[in-house]
Amino acid sequence: TGALEEKNKRDHYTQLVGACLFFVPETILKERLDPETLESLGLIKQAHQFNQKIVKIKTKLFYKQQKFNLLREENEGYAKLITELGQDLSGNITSHLILESIKSLIGCFNLDPNRVLDIILEVYESRSDQDVFFLSLIKSYMCEPLTLCHILGFKFKFYQEPNEETPKSLYHIAAALLHHNLIELEDLYVHLMPLDAAIIEEHKRDISEAKQIARKLVMVVLPSEKSEDKEKEKEKEEEKNEKPPDNQKLGLLEALLRIGDWRHAQSIMDQMPSFYATSHKAIALALCRLVHLTVEPLYRRAGVPKGARGCVMHPLRNKGAPPPAESFEELRRDTFSMLCYLGPHLSHDPILFAKIVRLGKAFMKEYQIDSRPDVKDKLETLLSCFLSIADQVLLPSLSLMDCNACMSEELWGLFKLFPYQHRYRLYGQWKNETYSSHPLLVKVKAQTVERAKYIMKRLTKENVKQSGRQIGKLSHSNPTILFDYMLSQIQWYDNLIVPVVDSLKYLTSLNYDVLAYCIIEALANPEKEKMKHDDTTISSWLQSLASLCGSVFRKYPIELAGLLQYVTNQLKAGKSFDLLILKEVVQKMAGIEITDEMTSEQLEAMTGGEQLKAEGGYFGQIRNTKKSSQRLKDALLDHELALPLCLLMAQQRNGVVFLEGGEKHLKLVGHLYDQCHDTLVQFGGFLASNLSTEDYIKRVPSIDILCNQFHTPHDAAFFLSRPMYAHQILSKYDELKKAEKGNRQQQKVHKYVAACEQVMTPVHEAVVSLHPARVWDDLRPQFYATFWSLTMYDLAVPHSAYEREVNKLKAQIKAIEENPEMPLNKKKKEKERCTALQEKLQEEEKKQLEHVQRVLHRLKLEKDNWLLAKSTKNETITKFLQLCLFPRCIFSSIDAVYCARFVELVHQQKTPNFCTLLCYDRVFSAIIYTVASCTENESHRYGRFLCCMLETVTRWHSDRAVYEKECVNYPGFLTIFRATGFDGGNKADQLDYENFRHVVHKWHYMLTKASVHCLETGDYTHIRNILIVLTKILPCYPKVLNLGQALECRVHKICLEEKDKRPDLYALAMGYSGRLKSQKVHMVPENEFHHKEQPARSATPASQQNGPGSTGKPSTSTSKTEEGTSEDGDRGKEKSQGTTKPVNKANSAAAKAYQEDDKEKIVKEKKEKKDKTPGSTPETKAENRREKQRDERAGKEDRVAREGKEKTPKADREKVKAEEKNNKDDKTKAGNGEPMDPSRERDTIKESKNKEKGDRIAVAGSLKSPVPRSESAESERDHKRRKLDSHSSPSHSSSVKFLLCLPERCLPVHIPAALKIFKESCPTCRHGIWKSQPNPRDLETIPWTSA
Repeated sequence: TGALEEKNKRDHYTQLVGACLFFVPETILKERLDPETLESLGLIKQAHQFNQKIVKIKTKLFYKQQKFNLLREENEGYAKLITELGQDLSGNITSHLILESIKSLIGCFNLDPNRVLDIILEVYESRSDQDVFFLSLIKSYMCEPLTLCHILGFKFKFYQEPNEETPKSLYHIAAALLHHNLIELEDLYVHLMPLDAAIIEEHKRDISEAKQIARKLVMVVLPSEKSEDKEKEKEKEEEKNEKPPDNQKLGLLEALLRIGDWRHAQSIMDQMPSFYATSHKAIALALCRLVHLTVEPLYRRAGVPKGARGCVMHPLRNKGAPPPAESFEELRRDTFSMLCYLGPHLSHDPILFAKIVRLGKAFMKEYQIDSRPDVKDKLETLLSCFLSIADQVLLPSLSLMDCNACMSEELWGLFKLFPYQHRYRLYGQWKNETYSSHPLLVKVKAQTVERAKYIMKRLTKENVKQSGRQIGKLSHSNPTILFDYMLSQIQWYDNLIVPVVDSLKYLTSLNYDVLAYCIIEALANPEKEKMKHDDTTISSWLQSLASLCGSVFRKYPIELAGLLQYVTNQLKAGKSFDLLILKEVVQKMAGIEITDEMTSEQLEAMTGGEQLKAEGGYFGQIRNTKKSSQRLKDALLDHELALPLCLLMAQQRNGVVFLEGGEKHLKLVGHLYDQCHDTLVQFGGFLASNLSTEDYIKRVPSIDILCNQFHTPHDAAFFLSRPMYAHQILSKYDELKKAEKGNRQQQKVHKYVAACEQVMTPVHEAVVSLHPARVWDDLRPQFYATFWSLTMYDLAVPHSAYEREVNKLKAQIKAIEENPEMPLNKKKKEKERCTALQEKLQEEEKKQLEHVQRVLHRLKLEKDNWLLAKSTKNETITKFLQLCLFPRCIFSSIDAVYCARFVELVHQQKTPNFCTLLCYDRVFSAIIYTVASCTENESHRYGRFLCCMLETVTRWHSDRAVYEKECVNYPGFLTIFRATGFDGGNKADQLDYENFRHVVHKWHYMLTKASVHCLETGDYTHIRNILIVLTKILPCYPKVLNLGQALECRVHKICLEEKDKRPDLYALAMGYSGRLKSQKVHMVPENEFHHKEQPARSATPASQQNGPGSTGKPSTSTSKTEEGTSEDGDRGKEKSQGTTKPVNKANSAAAKAYQEDDKEKIVKEKKEKKDKTPGSTPETKAENRREKQRDERAGKEDRVAREGKEKTPKADREKVKAEEKNNKDDKTKAGNGEPMDPSRERDTIKESKNKEKGDRIAVAGSLKSPVPRSESAESERDHKRRKLDSHSSPSHSSSVKFLLCLPERCLPVHIPAALKIFKESCPTCRHGIWKSQPNPRDLETIPWTSA
């Protein structure tokens, strides 16, 4: 550029370029240099002319158009062209020949080539069936694809005007050209309308409109607003009814699908929102047809059910279409992706829906059979594909189908092959996510809810059938939405349960399975609180759902595995609320009820066989439970849940208290504990009665493994093992009978005993590991195992219950015969049923009678080895109560009865070394702590146990003949235990009838004292439990008038105090008060209940009748020993007061018994064995004479003093206060019937050894009821009474072990210290009432004793 301005530089430049002419071609220089330089070099003549020439050439090249003849100008040429293209192409005419003719016409008539191409496309559009010819012609004619694309785009643009409709033929030729790669989709796509942004906007608008509609359906709208909304909706619908603008992209997509070009169709659908394209029915059907073609061969091979013919689909002639699938693996190539694009719109083609489901079923069968490791991975991949199809396609499509029950059943055929975990996952996705994925599904959900509301509002017991049909129709398509709403209504209104359950009979199998999932989801709802706001009771919604579970699962064939696993998982997580569900399910499905409110008749029936239990043991006669209980059993066994549930429930009982119960109300903790325990008992009973012997033995481990490895509490472990022992004994007995045939009864009994020995010997060895070795010093493992392995079925036959049920059946037969309205065939069936049932009951009774006889014979042989002679009676009874009686008597109502009957049986069998009197005394004398530690249901059972024990005592008390028949000459009623054993002929060793009556009065008195104490505490648990216990023992207690009056006044006070505070206590107290008043007529004065006069002197030697301190003592001054028969208390008193102190015979004898028993043990340990006859030493003879004289003097003085005395207990309470300070030491030493530490016992015995010589041990005296005595003994009596009344709990003395009064598994319970009780006149009724003076000591904690 600088050379242009400066001449010298330009000359240099020109010379340089000129020099280059020798080796640079001239053409290059002309191409690159400017005209002026070329002119100076002489390469051109004039630069100006050269520039003009360049402009002319460019104009001609780029801006001048060649003139062709158009249609109007050359009609003949185009007419010939159309004739050539429109001729019949069926002959030998090929595209090549036609192309040559077209070239000739273009040359001859100078036709426009683009216009010719346009006419070719027009003719192809009109003859779209001639794809092969025209496509080859266009491919040969066309020079570049872009030109063809522009012409097609111009055609599409022409139809984008309003109210224009693009013809399908144009879509077809565009699709064909795309499929054969004559044009590119990207080039054509830009010419199509509407734009992608407009499509996305439209989709969002549809979703928002659908949600708005759903919101309006849910909202409560006023009538005026409703009419306005309806008008607006009508206007919108009218606008929509106007012809929408044509969507050319969807039209092209449909054409591509129809010719089978899946690759391009997929590309177009990828540009659009999910399921937008297939939401148009034509496209959905085109895609369905393509899927039909791809699955046809595989369906014909594997999916067609037997007997079905179906319609054969012919494949596409298009070679570029997706190849048909011949195997399940080939479905992954295209079919699964097509189905995923189809989504919920498979609903347009139910036939294809059924085909896919059937293919799924065929695959699942192959998957379950083929276990080869090399193909397992492929099968797993295919399984996940089928699950995805079910989630994304099948279930959403079912929602859009209009109540198609057949498709629902077809789908269940596939789903039932999946494990319930997969199914529930699918239902969860369907319910919670699917309905928000598409506008149509949003609307369907809202419509379903609206319809469900309509049906539920009108559902009653009367229109169950009609409403049930409507519910069935609605549930075929959208069960999750319907059931979700129905369950929400049931949680609010539990009276809907019965009509809802009855209305569900029109559901499909899939719907029942969905219902099970919806119930579990509702139970597991984290937003719902399972406790009421007061935190003392379980929420009503949970109770309603539990009740629904029981009814639904019993009535309909719904799989239980999911529900059972849910309960198991909740238990594993330490949550016991949901045990309510298991309880309801077992109760409804198996007909096994658990209630502590059973009548005595029901309880009696429960001690019989299974048939008697079913007929007379439950409140509701639940019939036809065979199928439902079988389903429950199969679900438990198939999923291995039977034993885990039992173990978790057994462990969770304590978990309720120690893990769950930290922040919960005590009332709720007790309720949850009871629920857990009751469900365990119910569930264990179900397993015992429904599992076969092999199944049960295979699943339940031995007792030592249960307790030591699984940490199962002993009572629950034996409860689970007990049926196993019974099964094993019976099977072994049958084996022995078959091995040696003999029909004699004696032979059968011996074989039964042998079978028992073979089965139970390993158990005897196993139980040794359950307790420390020192336990077995007092109890034999055989006795322990026998107690825990037997049931009431083994001990007695309930003849009256069998007779009662047989009579009922006879009455039914008679009523059936006399019913004229019943059809004859029904009469016949009912009579046959009743007769068969009657025969079953009679056969069962006979079978049980034989069994009981065998068991009693076995016990008679075993009894001599049950208890060791070397152990003290006190320790033996302590261990028996702690490890056997108390844990089992609160386990169930049947066990409560069993415990009482077992004690009676041990007594009747004349078991050596078992002191019946001591056992009963321990049970009745210290019930405060046991009552305080019980839950509500345990109180019912404990009360029933006490009632049964009292029944036996009352029977003996009421009749001398009965007493002499059942108690005299029995070792359990010995007052003297000799080292040489029991000598039944010596009546001097027995407790006579009158003394026994005193003892019974003393027990009644102790029950009254304990009851008053509990009622006075003000503690909710104490009051509730003692009222329950008192209600249970009402038939046998109170029998003495003054004791009944004392209770009546105190209960009346509870009624007044609790009326507005604690209504449940008020209700209990009022109920008991009313029943107590009705029992008043049966009460007798104290002098009728037992003779208060000093009994006449008998021929019994003084050394035996009147031992040390055996003079009578008023009932108002019951001592420590009277309450607990503890040797500790008496021993402490004798140390402080000397042996010359007057003491009731009943009091001293038990203390002597315990002391002497322990003394025997110590003497044996020291190997100082002595054989002395009782009362043989001069010291004891002299002391007995002195005691006799004191007795006579005291009796005379007492008769004089008694005339001015009150007859009710505790009349001299004021004198006790005066001596309280002086006797604090004694008070701390006194116990409540619990044994002292053995070392302390030995020390005490050593100190009193010189005063008490000989091996004689008196028991009966300690149990004797107080009788009046003289004024001279007043201070001593008050002293003892003060010691009795002021004791509060074992924690007052650190050396006293609390072993007896609480069951082995008892929990730490806080109860107030015992209150001092005195008596004054009631201002209202003038009766003597009990008053309490609070102890200054704070709350005491009962120590928790482990096993």
